[in-house]
Amino acid sequence: MKLQRDLFIGFFRSGLLGFGGGPSAIPLVHKEVVGTFKWMNDQEFSDILALANTLPGPIATKMAGYIGYRLGGILGMINAILATVLPTILMMLVLLTSFNQFKDNPRVQGMTGAVVPIVGVMMGTLTWEFLKKSKNGWGWKKGILLLAGSFVVMEIFHVHPGIVVGILLVAALVIPDKK
Repeated sequence: MKLQRDLFIGFFRSGLLGFGGGPSAIPLVHKEVVGTFKWMNDQEFSDILALANTLPGPIATKMAGYIGYRLGGILGMINAILATVLPTILMMLVLLTSFNQFKDNPRVQGMTGAVVPIVGVMMGTLTWEFLKKSKNGWGWKKGILLLAGSFVVMEIFHVHPGIVVGILLVAALVIPDKK
């Protein structure tokens, strides 16, 4: 019962604070799952994140479903998904009823515009944390090369991130790990 309560709290907090969707929620889910509750380590979380990126749909609910199922079975999966989407449902009900009153207010427009760089910093911080951990796996040089290569493929050649992640997952399975 404590696990179910903690699952709900952890995913509710990340759902509540994850303004802007999946990319902003990922570092928050990481903080709850790896940092606060220590349900898994960074490597396990990054594996789940990579898997979730290859599947269609919102990443926050995919991660919540998988982590909830892994920790608490079917009930844990339902609990984590509900905790992830409930803040959005509640906030949408509140915001939609009052949005027309405030949508043209410069302060509201400024506030929503200010969120974008914050989400960028959060994603950059998470990327840096994963890159630091790569020294234990493939190493700094290969990690930076993969990061730069992925950026070029996605931004210049407009390849979908899910395809890039899928190719990298297959490559990781095929290429032998030299330790």
